Amino acid sequence: MIIILGNSKNLKIEKLLKFVKKNKLEVVPENIDATLRSYQKEGYDWMKKLHDSGLGGILADDMGLGKTLQAISLLTAVHSEKNGKSIVIAPTSLTHNWLKEIKKFSPKLNATIVEGTPNDRKEVLSNFKNGVILTSYGSFKKDIEVYENIEFLVAVLDEAQHIKNSATLIKKAVKKIKSSSKFALTGTPIENSIFELWSIFDFVIPTYLNNKEKFKRKYGKKISQDMDDDSLINLKRIIKPFILRRTKSEVLKELPKKIETNMILGMDKIQKKYYLSYLSQFKGELEEHLEGDGFNKSRIKILALLTRLRQICCTPELFIENYKGRSAKVEALIELVEELKSGGHRVLVFSQFVKTFEIIKKQLDPKKITYFQIDGSTKAKKRLEMCDHFNEGEKDIFLISLKAGGSGLNLTGADAVIHFDPWWNPAVEVQATDRAHRIGQDKVVQVIKLITEGTIEEKIIKIQESKSKLINSMIDGNGKIEKLTKKDILGLFE
Repeated sequence: MIIILGNSKNLKIEKLLKFVKKNKLEVVPENIDATLRSYQKEGYDWMKKLHDSGLGGILADDMGLGKTLQAISLLTAVHSEKNGKSIVIAPTSLTHNWLKEIKKFSPKLNATIVEGTPNDRKEVLSNFKNGVILTSYGSFKKDIEVYENIEFLVAVLDEAQHIKNSATLIKKAVKKIKSSSKFALTGTPIENSIFELWSIFDFVIPTYLNNKEKFKRKYGKKISQDMDDDSLINLKRIIKPFILRRTKSEVLKELPKKIETNMILGMDKIQKKYYLSYLSQFKGELEEHLEGDGFNKSRIKILALLTRLRQICCTPELFIENYKGRSAKVEALIELVEELKSGGHRVLVFSQFVKTFEIIKKQLDPKKITYFQIDGSTKAKKRLEMCDHFNEGEKDIFLISLKAGGSGLNLTGADAVIHFDPWWNPAVEVQATDRAHRIGQDKVVQVIKLITEGTIEEKIIKIQESKSKLINSMIDGNGKIEKLTKKDILGLFE
């Protein structure tokens, strides 16, 4: 079977599989100031061989397995062989972490962050001659006219799920990168559909999975809707040489266990009254929208209504002024934190809703429970400083916005994780939990999800199970793919 690759390269799948599994391992660069674990050496070897062949790939290891170190090893090897520029594009909050890791693991590798005003960024780029450019997705998109004229040695996208939507401006911008090899780092190459995987492949090896329309005709409906096993097996076989994923259970036998618990909570009478009242009101609004606009055009409205119901499950105080009732979930959280603190444990608390933290902190302060907080307004340098202080033993708990701090943080100083409100996608929650359950952790990590009984939150847990099947069937296991339907979504309002 012949595969058509970009740059007119034709390679047989069997040959590629043998190529990736060559017995002779690439020697880790001498300049790397770290002892790589065996699986990390294999990851570096895989990336280096792909780079030497002018190809690329997706490093999809579990969170906390050292994808950054493996990529730094590749960059170090490439720059020890040839002068030139490479680029790492990451979320804004992680660019400083990349610089810190490069200085730690490869101090001789020249690297700089391109940030600041447009003039600041332009000046840095014009003066930088050799080494690794670190920039954010937002800055890269604004500076694309400069970047598209540079020939890079290696291009790396960190948290590459940022380009899962092929229609976004950032995806269109990174497509213009010219590089000898391109790599995507992400623990979640698929969050919702196989088209996200196509979008990332469209960056690392353009045309490999054909254009989106052809991919949709060949695999989209057959896998996502018809659940055709033959199509699934064929696609997995095609992508296998270019995607590498290892899980913690496979490679970190010494990593302490992760114990997960769902804590089911009832509602206060007033809280329950609000929930049932709004649920009835929202069902009526939804029916009107569906009748007038149809399902697809009503998606934004559906999301807004679901968000309100989720907020009531946390505490109606999130959007109802002068709310006088209790919140079983806030009370349970405070009791949990007090109990964990008295047992010598330190805690990470994740929530979708930043306003929740203001409500929680009012309860923490009188009890002398100290905390750090990270949300979307927290600067990158400040994030790193707080993480270091926390890991050194400062303060009791860490309040973290799931969107702003669900990735890129090392918080092994905690051994308990509380998810205040469940999110649709289990991969996002796993990413957050892995801030604590990662290399360097020497304690059992307790993970607790607070679930409000008889509400949308219990249904979210079922959705998470469905999405786990989607992820595992493509990357890890052999199960069938399931897709959320209109019936599934409308069932949330029952």
